[in-house]
Amino acid sequence: MTIQKRQLGDLTVSTMGLGCMGMSEFYGSADEQQGIDTIHRALDLGVTFLDTADMYGPFTNEQLVGKAIAGRRDEVQLATKFGNERRPDGTRIGINGKPEYVRAACDASLQRLGVDHIDLYYQHRVDKTVPIEETVGAMAELVAAGKVRHLGLSEASAANIRTAHATHPITALQTEYSLFTRDLEDEILPVLRELGIGLVPYSPLGRGILTGAIRPGTLPEGDSRASAYFPRFTGEALDANLALVDRITAIADEKGATPGQLALAWVLAQGEDVVPIPGTKRIAYLEENVGAADVHLTADDLAALDAAVPRDAVVGERYGDMSSIDA
Repeated sequence: MTIQKRQLGDLTVSTMGLGCMGMSEFYGSADEQQGIDTIHRALDLGVTFLDTADMYGPFTNEQLVGKAIAGRRDEVQLATKFGNERRPDGTRIGINGKPEYVRAACDASLQRLGVDHIDLYYQHRVDKTVPIEETVGAMAELVAAGKVRHLGLSEASAANIRTAHATHPITALQTEYSLFTRDLEDEILPVLRELGIGLVPYSPLGRGILTGAIRPGTLPEGDSRASAYFPRFTGEALDANLALVDRITAIADEKGATPGQLALAWVLAQGEDVVPIPGTKRIAYLEENVGAADVHLTADDLAALDAAVPRDAVVGERYGDMSSIDA
């Protein structure tokens, strides 16, 4: 297993990152020590780009990551996010991009993480009631103060990416991208390449469906993927999407890889400015994901995957409610 480095703008990170969200919430039960052990193993393997957010838990995921990197901060490129405002009991308040909230959220994240700076600070969702230049202007103040090194956006439209980047250089856009979600290729990806902004795909395994491990009835109690919030995982949509996964599995078998490794290798093959952050809370899955970096895809392999999973073949929206996605 060999993890190299890639560039997100002028930030050097590991070729693949680790999404830490599921260690605290959304995908079944949480085990803090298991999450910490997984992060330690990731660092040992060279996966040093760690992704969290204040709303995961809420708040507890940043604390977990902070514990895990204590004594190893210099090895880590640490990314966190603000903007999806929640109360400690988990109640969702809404999207907040007001400058005063940006400053307060950053200070709170620094405290929970136990660090003096954040390497990459994202606006988690665009607040459509606040001009993005005001939000990014407040984020730029954090850079000037030394609290943040680089700025990012998540799920922003092409127009807002341009406006934000004109306010302060944007290092990376985090958005969903996988064999099952490719709409950003039309407008957003060309803008990123024009401006020299890196792409950080979240859910590069389609929230786990591309691993082949999810079948009807296999999701644990409390797993949000079994709810109406994720339409691709229910009823006839799940059946149709699993048929696509079966096609990916057949190609993976020919390559001597798992379907998840093949799906991750596809994302990695989309450009040297693309750094996926597959999430997991288990060391075994982490190690499988890291193995994707050694899966070489030829032009014929990529063509076969395009044919196996046409862009319009996936059934269901990626969220049941798409209103928070900037468009």
